Amino acid sequence: MGEAHAADVTRGAAALPSLAEDQTQITCSRSFAAWLAQHRVGLAFSSYQSGQLFLVGQFGNDNLSFHQRNFVRAMGLAPRGDELYLASLNQIWRFANVLGPDERANQNFDRLYVPRTAFVTGDVDAHEIAVEASGRIVFVNTKFSCLATVSATHSFKPVWKPKFISRLAAEDRCHLNGLAVENGRVRYVTAVSATDVVDGWREHRVGGGLLIRVDDHAVIAGGFSMPHSPRVHDGWIWLLDSARGYLVRVDPVTGAKQDVAFCPGFLRGLSIHAGHAVVTLSLPRNLSFSGLPLEEEIARRGGTPWCGVQIIKLATAMWWNGSASKAPSANCSTWPSCPAPPAPWPRRRAGRTCRTC
Repeated sequence: MGEAHAADVTRGAAALPSLAEDQTQITCSRSFAAWLAQHRVGLAFSSYQSGQLFLVGQFGNDNLSFHQRNFVRAMGLAPRGDELYLASLNQIWRFANVLGPDERANQNFDRLYVPRTAFVTGDVDAHEIAVEASGRIVFVNTKFSCLATVSATHSFKPVWKPKFISRLAAEDRCHLNGLAVENGRVRYVTAVSATDVVDGWREHRVGGGLLIRVDDHAVIAGGFSMPHSPRVHDGWIWLLDSARGYLVRVDPVTGAKQDVAFCPGFLRGLSIHAGHAVVTLSLPRNLSFSGLPLEEEIARRGGTPWCGVQIIKLATAMWWNGSASKAPSANCSTWPSCPAPPAPWPRRRAGRTCRTC
């Protein structure tokens, strides 16, 4: 069943060794392992530019485990029981945990995820993904501006498109990117703009974003700047106003918006667990957020852009963090009732160094 490998965790401010091109430098808040242990969760997040899936867990003694696996353009993640789904460049992957309740891999790992199915989609720029209560896989087909499911005969089967999109074409007309599930069905989506021309969204990155209800195409709220990752929790819709750097909550009835917390990076990837938001942050592709409100906000606060994960307590907006030097993030997910580190297979070891600070 392959091997599981844990990252070493070093403490203090000692200099980390120089890294090769395929290595990732990781630092974490001291309380990060304790938070995972307290809430009995594991964490998964993806990095599309470096093409990696990260799985994170803890051993119960404040030691952390980080695993990296290579998947070209790793994007959306969706856990479902003992399964994990991942959207990548040309496939939708389904992984299954092959361990029983009392089994451990390498004496420590309580879940071992093995690839069982790959649905070939071709390059449709698949973003977020979900599995509905019926078992139907739904993913955001960003290139064709629609929601889609997998097909036994074609690259995909479209299931919904915004009413302002006149036809399906491989033109990324509005940059549809995020989806939210409510009561077992995909209920909301986010788009960067309401444009119907090839790459039309690029001229509307600031203030053109929409939160749309799928059932009736109603625009619940607008005025966002590159919104991503809507989630339904505790009667609110939560999303990332990415080009502003804010976690935002939206009243699903009135559309009223409220900024909850600022994060100093481009946000894409949100999971909510036990009153906490787990958010992934990316560095700018060209080392600058030029033209986006995020750049001005970071400068106003005297900060620098981050790449990594922040955990935000929704009641107080307090946060914990983990950061990585070479891994722009795309999505994240949490596994409840996962006290020990989850491990993926097959094993393709990249260098990994972790410290707490």
